[in-house]
Amino acid sequence: MCGRYSITTPPEAMSRLFELSGPISNFPARYNIAPSQDVPVVRMPLLGGARQLAMLRWGLVPSWAKEGAKPLINARGESVADKPSFRAAFKRRRCLLPADGFYEWWRPESGPKQPFNIAPRDGGLLAMAGIWETWGRPDGSEIDTCAIITTAANATLAPIHHRMPVILAPKDWDRWLKTPETEAGDLLPLLVPAPDDLLKAYEISTRVNRVANEGPELIAPLEPETPQTVNQTVPKKNDTEQGSLF
Repeated sequence: MCGRYSITTPPEAMSRLFELSGPISNFPARYNIAPSQDVPVVRMPLLGGARQLAMLRWGLVPSWAKEGAKPLINARGESVADKPSFRAAFKRRRCLLPADGFYEWWRPESGPKQPFNIAPRDGGLLAMAGIWETWGRPDGSEIDTCAIITTAANATLAPIHHRMPVILAPKDWDRWLKTPETEAGDLLPLLVPAPDDLLKAYEISTRVNRVANEGPELIAPLEPETPQTVNQTVPKKNDTEQGSLF
C-alpha cells in the first residue's frame, strides 16, 4: 500500500526530467501528501500529443460510481486489469505520479507503529505507476481522480510492509503512457517490485503521522535513544486495496 508520499523537486526540474510540454503548475515542495489532495501527475492527452503535467485528486472514483462512493487510493497490480473499478482506466488512462519518496509504517509486536521514509538510494525522482479516471459530479461538473498501482514488496521493503508502489524505470515511461497504442495486457510484466538496490528505508519522526504537519524535518533520519531492529518476518496484513469498492 502507498498512503502518503513527498514531492520536493521543483516543477522546472520535473519538466526537464519527464520532457513535458505545456504550462507547468507552480506547486510548492510538499513533504506529507495524503489521499484526497490534488497531486501532480504525468499523462498523455487522450487524443495524442506530448506528455503533460496535470493536477488530479488522489483517490480514484470510477466514472460509473454514484455520489458518496469511497475514493480508491491504491490498485493492486495483480488485479488492476480485471477489477471493474480499475480495468477501464488501466486500459485507456494510465499515468505517472512523481515522488521523491514515500512513507510506510512498521508495526512492532508491541507499542506504536514506526514510520519509515523510503527514497531513491542515489537521490532523484521516482515515477510511480498510476491510473486516472474522470468522474461526473451530480451538478454536472467533472473531476479527474487517480490511484497508485501497488505490488509485492521487494527485499528492502518486506521487513517494513508487504506492499509497495510499482516504480517504473525511464525506459518504460513511453510504453506505459501511450494509450491505446500499448495493449494493457502487454504491461503486466511491468507491475513487479522495484530492484532491491533502488531504494533506502530509514526511520523518521512520528510527526509524519499528522497530515497537517509539513516541512523537511519530516524526512530527517530519526536518532532514537535505543535503536530498534525491524523484524525480518514480513507482517501478515489484509491484501485488499484501501477503500476498495469491490
